[in-house]
Amino acid sequence: MARQPRLTVPAFPHHVIQRGNDRQPIVRDDADRERLCTLWHEYAQNFKVALHAYVLMDNHFHLLATPETADGLPKMMQAVGRAYVRYFNLRHKRSGTLWEGRYRSNLIESERYLLACMIYIDLNPVRAGMVGQAADFKWSSHRHCIGQFSDKLVTPHALFWGLGNTPFAREAAYAELVAHGLVANQKEQLTAGALSGWALGSKAFVDDLRQYTPRRLEPSKAGRPSKKTLD
Repeated sequence: MARQPRLTVPAFPHHVIQRGNDRQPIVRDDADRERLCTLWHEYAQNFKVALHAYVLMDNHFHLLATPETADGLPKMMQAVGRAYVRYFNLRHKRSGTLWEGRYRSNLIESERYLLACMIYIDLNPVRAGMVGQAADFKWSSHRHCIGQFSDKLVTPHALFWGLGNTPFAREAAYAELVAHGLVANQKEQLTAGALSGWALGSKAFVDDLRQYTPRRLEPSKAGRPSKKTLD
């Protein structure tokens, strides 16, 4: 069965996951991390993609991004992927693929899942046992969102701005959300959504999306299709 085209709709947030081939490292040191972040910044600007959150782990990364155009995110990811592999292979004297196939992504309903997705992204290093708390990890958007570091990569979403009337209030409110963590099943929903490519949100959200794309937005129901009744 042919795979469906990736679902990309402008002005909606997308959760992106890209893994290393066979779960192997995609960065070996901070020079690699700096290079990948620089490429994200460059091509996000070139293709008009707002990056709301990110985390760069050793063998994968997550992005939360809103593109202005239908092809902005795919073009950004393609340009970053190609440029980074050329750099990585040359620097480390290797050849061949680096990524585990194409990147995975899905649309998420902002009101239900955007802040949860930011928290999910920020807590990746904590879940992996790399740090004790999200603020201890350098290679994510978390320190920017809590006011510890100014990160040119990050464009805050309107829902983040809505957390408070001042930068201090927003940063404190977001830090508290991260401290509380995710509610039951949110991690699984966010992971499954990005890996499957299905839109993540309420029925009303999914129904509204149908006006923007002919692509199927959710999995088919199990079982055979029902037979039509003859008149």
